[in-house]
Amino acid sequence: MNKIIRYFSKTEIVLWSVSVISIIISFFVFDRENYLTLSASIIGVTSLILSAKGNPWGQLLMVIFSLLYGLISFNFSYYGEMFTYLGMTMPMAVFALISWLKNPYNGNRSEVKVNSIHNREIILMLILAVIVTVIFYFILTYFNTANIIPSTVSVTTSFIAVYLTFRRSPYFALAYASNDIVLIYLWFLASMENTQYISVFVCFIAFLFNDIYGFISWRKMKKRQEK
Repeated sequence: MNKIIRYFSKTEIVLWSVSVISIIISFFVFDRENYLTLSASIIGVTSLILSAKGNPWGQLLMVIFSLLYGLISFNFSYYGEMFTYLGMTMPMAVFALISWLKNPYNGNRSEVKVNSIHNREIILMLILAVIVTVIFYFILTYFNTANIIPSTVSVTTSFIAVYLTFRRSPYFALAYASNDIVLIYLWFLASMENTQYISVFVCFIAFLFNDIYGFISWRKMKKRQEK
């Protein structure tokens, strides 16, 4: 336990603790039934704090979170979220896990080597994002997905986020933060219909702060590794 505590900074411990406490409080105030939501939320914030340190375990937990979140999204007919996380985020998290394990920094398997992508690859990524978005839009329309426009935008931000995660770019966290904003809006709409989903709404607010920290952490990590 002492080794684990020493591994994380005080800021990371406080951030994780506040996130988990907020999620637990919102769950017992507004839900008290769907323990799947509680489990997914705690696994999710734990995944983010590990990913912020470039630890491959973060991607392993993201695989588990994607599976659970896909089931939660299915229950509210957010088929865009379900298809995105089960069909894209989860398999890409597996590829990211393999990529991170294959590229440790100076042999340290608890820290991935930060990568940089060039303009040509960014253009390719954006083209692929447009193609994926268009395909998913028609799929989501066919399944009568709730809140179709923000659900489609979520597909775009999610694709960019998982691509950058796989490529070990610091900007993956910023892309996930953008996705969090979309999801905060989506689950706010859901919580207006059913207060049980307020706990999911709070979960993604916690995710937003963790992803912002993740971007800052990776920028610092990149500078340190370059030295």
